[in-house]
Amino acid sequence: MNSKRIIKSIQRWLITALLVIAGVFFNGCGEKAKVYKVGILCGLDYIAAIPDGFKAKMAELGYAEGVNINYDLQRTNFEPEKEEQILKQFVKDRVDLIFTFPTEVSMAAKAITRGTDIPVLFCFANIEDTDLVENIRQPGENITGVRYPGPDIAIKRFEIMLELVPQARRMWIPYQRGYPIVASQIKALLPVAASSGVTLEEFPADDAAEIQAFLDKRAKSADIGMDAILFVAEPLCVTADAFAVMGKFAFAHKIPIGGALISVGDYGSIFGVNVDIVQAGKQAATLAAKILQGTPAGSIPVVSAENFFEIDYKAAQHFDL
Repeated sequence: MNSKRIIKSIQRWLITALLVIAGVFFNGCGEKAKVYKVGILCGLDYIAAIPDGFKAKMAELGYAEGVNINYDLQRTNFEPEKEEQILKQFVKDRVDLIFTFPTEVSMAAKAITRGTDIPVLFCFANIEDTDLVENIRQPGENITGVRYPGPDIAIKRFEIMLELVPQARRMWIPYQRGYPIVASQIKALLPVAASSGVTLEEFPADDAAEIQAFLDKRAKSADIGMDAILFVAEPLCVTADAFAVMGKFAFAHKIPIGGALISVGDYGSIFGVNVDIVQAGKQAATLAAKILQGTPAGSIPVVSAENFFEIDYKAAQHFDL
């Protein structure tokens, strides 16, 4: 009886040992776990924190940087030629996913990846009048992302400005000339402004120098022609050099300025209505995980970023608000 027990014990030990050896063998000789590569292009300094939220959420979802995913993070600040070169390099490098923000670089990414199998994920991008997607539920092609609700936010910015400055009857709206997402915002604003008895004066410009020349001319007039300066979503007004010009003028003439919260030197806007860019990055990560797991990007519904209000009390006090 003892001999039989010993034999059975040896048999069990041998079977266990063989299983362990087989496991080690197959794990060592099998395919290595895939390491994903994601190309990230941030096209505007103002939203440079989006990758922070994106990477943090990706880590929560099991994608550890340097372990099973690597990021090629590139930054520009409204530089179309450089952005095109970066996107083409992403394609050449055969990345598994291209993550872009804001609108214009996302439009460029869609165009440059057309004909490839590389999916595009956008964030902080308007879908109105941009042809980024076919529709929200079925974005189509190989693209999806987190929508920036531009027209809705433009109206909210106007309403808050009017609440803060109820006597305002003329609002000056500067923006980057030719920027694709502005038209849909102005279209949404016009009837709201008209019903409130407010006239909107649009001012498309190419750069800070053009804004400076215009404001210098207005400063010499008996009537500067504006009661408030309102920002819509676009890149020019949130660049440091352009805002510095407008901030100096606004502070000198006690013209409330706001829409996007920004400060440069001694000048700051009084309020901003925007999306939480870190949270938007996290929303994008959830979509990215689905794409990397094999779901076609064009079949994943677009999600909308949530907006919030913030105020600069020091700036508001300067304007006696």
